[in-house]
Amino acid sequence: MSVEAQVIENAKKGKLLTHKCTKCGYLHLSTAYYCLKCGSKGFEDVLLDGTGTIATYTIITVAPAGFEKYTPYAFVVLQLDNAQLRISGFMAGIATPADLPVGTRAKITGFDERGIIIEKQ
Repeated sequence: MSVEAQVIENAKKGKLLTHKCTKCGYLHLSTAYYCLKCGSKGFEDVLLDGTGTIATYTIITVAPAGFEKYTPYAFVVLQLDNAQLRISGFMAGIATPADLPVGTRAKITGFDERGIIIEKQ
């Protein structure tokens, strides 16, 4: 199974596939080929719970072609718990900043044609 397929399947289960450097232990998203900390090429897969807090977001009210049916939505950046990693994804039903204060608890809940789906906890 490709790395992309593994990322998708794990996101559907609320998990995030990451790579841990076998030399220094630094965590990376699964698309890394070299360790950002030490330059090593050795990695082992690590599954993380896809939970954390909203670090930032952009509210989309005028969507690009093909995404009109989802508006309004937010493209969010989720700061993962217990890791120095952030992952981006889509959160439905966000029309105003009052709907999603920075720091809101959220989790990965799936994957579809939009990408990773994130929902409030």
